[in-house]
Amino acid sequence: MSRTDAPVLRALVLGSGGGGGVPQWNCNCRVCRLAWAGDPRVKPRTQSSLAVSADGERWLLLNASIDLRQQILATPAMQPRGEGRRSPIAAVLLTNTDVDHAAGLLALRERQPFTIWGTRATLDTIGANRVFDVVGRDIVPRRAAPLGEPFEPLPGLKLELFAVPGKAPLWLEEGEVKTDEIGEGTVGVAVEAGGRRLVYAPGCARVTDDLHARIARAHALFFDGTLFADDEMIAAGLGEKTSRRMGHQPVSGPGGTLETLARHTNVRRVLIHINNSNPILIEGSPEETKVKAAGWEVAWDGMEVRP
Repeated sequence: MSRTDAPVLRALVLGSGGGGGVPQWNCNCRVCRLAWAGDPRVKPRTQSSLAVSADGERWLLLNASIDLRQQILATPAMQPRGEGRRSPIAAVLLTNTDVDHAAGLLALRERQPFTIWGTRATLDTIGANRVFDVVGRDIVPRRAAPLGEPFEPLPGLKLELFAVPGKAPLWLEEGEVKTDEIGEGTVGVAVEAGGRRLVYAPGCARVTDDLHARIARAHALFFDGTLFADDEMIAAGLGEKTSRRMGHQPVSGPGGTLETLARHTNVRRVLIHINNSNPILIEGSPEETKVKAAGWEVAWDGMEVRP
């Protein structure tokens, strides 16, 4: 970005689905069945990741999806430029260590310089698993970002991490599981460039006063849209856990997202990290109609937002 170019905040949805994507490889639920059949009402979706930039040249990934290589193939802005190996992906920030958010780092192992950001707890977790060392520390430094302290991972792009209620990733669960723990394990991200602000929280068990305050100061919000109903997985015969047990606030019902975030009518609100069972993925369904009527959008792969 030259001195004469003012920063402009851009956000590209690389993946809008939850873990497993849409359709999920082993699933034939109502939504996946339509997707497998090629029904135009259900767009295929890869697992969630958002790319943000202040100059349109250097990009920060908010989470590295398992589907990252496929997402790069589908997104010209993420593809290499010039001679040799030169990716526009300049940094990756992890909001937690869920498999669908962190495993994509393994796709970035071909000696490409970039920086990995996260809380100290997140970096310690991936640091304890030696498989991530294939992303060489000598060329890809890892930088801890304390909660509540603004930093600038790329020129013109300002970030601040903040705690949101969540739980340990499934692969680290043991004993009694606390599903709405507040700490460094699950974070939201406030992003700012050129005086425009967005908030990204793809996993959130409940809305806190701090989150309300941050959304009120933002121009756009990407928020956890995993399940429409708390008992969605159980009712569909797909699992035994509720949305809240999984560490995700449901979209509907008492205490759901439509109710708890209804006050933020001046903010562009987008649901992301949407599970394959969620009927809002069916365009024109009663559930999608309900969220749109409440002022929400449903993210899709390739969607661009300029707050």
